[in-house]
Amino acid sequence: MIELQNVGFIYAVFFFITALFSFLINSIFLKFSKTLGIRNQVGDMVRWESGSKPALGGISFYILFLLSIIAYSIVFDHNQVLLNTKLLGLIMAVTLAFLMGLADDAYNTVPLLKISIQICCGIILIYTGTYITVSSSMPLNYLVTIVWIAGIMNAMNLIDNMDAISTIVSIFIILAAMIVIYLQQDITSIYFLLLIGVLSALLGFLYFNWHPSKMYMGDTGSQFLGVFLGIIGIVYFWNYYPQESVLTSTGEGLQTISLLTTAKNATLALIVFVIPITDTTTVIINRIGKGTSPFIGGKDHTTHHLFYMGLSHKKIALLFMLISSFSPLFVYIINALIDTWTFFHFGLFIIYFLTIFGALFYTTRVPNSESSQEKLS
Repeated sequence: MIELQNVGFIYAVFFFITALFSFLINSIFLKFSKTLGIRNQVGDMVRWESGSKPALGGISFYILFLLSIIAYSIVFDHNQVLLNTKLLGLIMAVTLAFLMGLADDAYNTVPLLKISIQICCGIILIYTGTYITVSSSMPLNYLVTIVWIAGIMNAMNLIDNMDAISTIVSIFIILAAMIVIYLQQDITSIYFLLLIGVLSALLGFLYFNWHPSKMYMGDTGSQFLGVFLGIIGIVYFWNYYPQESVLTSTGEGLQTISLLTTAKNATLALIVFVIPITDTTTVIINRIGKGTSPFIGGKDHTTHHLFYMGLSHKKIALLFMLISSFSPLFVYIINALIDTWTFFHFGLFIIYFLTIFGALFYTTRVPNSESSQEKLS
């Protein structure tokens, strides 16, 4: 077994090697890509940019995810992989999402198949023991879990609508989860190495995805990230504190604690996933209001409206990077600096969430410049 003082060095070496590997493998994909993963070849697809670019970034995410599991089995304890039912469920759900995304990039699958696969991912996680605990009612917990997984998978797909946005958001969600693991003093967990592996994959890919992008992550990447980050959200935000002892106890005081714990966990999830939740909810509200389908692509996301308002692609990416950077900070404050969670804290952080939501939602209601929209026609 590896000594704890050597873990940091091992992780640093692993991060450097995997980040370099991510850069190199995406370089190879870019050089040799011909038709696999090329976007914008289908006439009825609505894309932000008109040029055809390979959507192969997600393949590197999945490869480094698998390499992280192999590395952990070799360096640490292979029994934590082979005998860990929850981890096996994660691998199964992630693989299913990856294959569905790969099929979509190659053949443009129908929305019904996507949502069916997303629900299956949620069912796999529930069956293997990974689910959100918000109530003593297990059917309710299972329902919330499926909605969360399907919702985040769709949200990550929807925010992949402009160069670097989905990549940046994912990076900061991972950093927030790594802070939680550090505070739990559980850095030898396989989840920590998985986060390092996927983080290095994203950083290596970001070079090619920064505006003007040379490559997209495609549905292969967004579906992989959606289920992976959704699971991380369950383990380290929704279920940050064990709630079973609270939920099985009786008494008015313990019921209050249970409610506060649930409120705290929900707050963590909302803050960390503020951009995917905000953009997806905004698009759904606006499209339903206009009588159009939320499942058909369009140039009506919060990122697009910021562009209509005069911000460049790079400034929009930097703005979303700034907003996302608050998530790890607030996660640290909530879990390390607030000793007793109260409804005052809940209200304070919900105000932050609603402020971000309201500001981005407002951009979609500002009259768009005709010249800005003509550039995208």
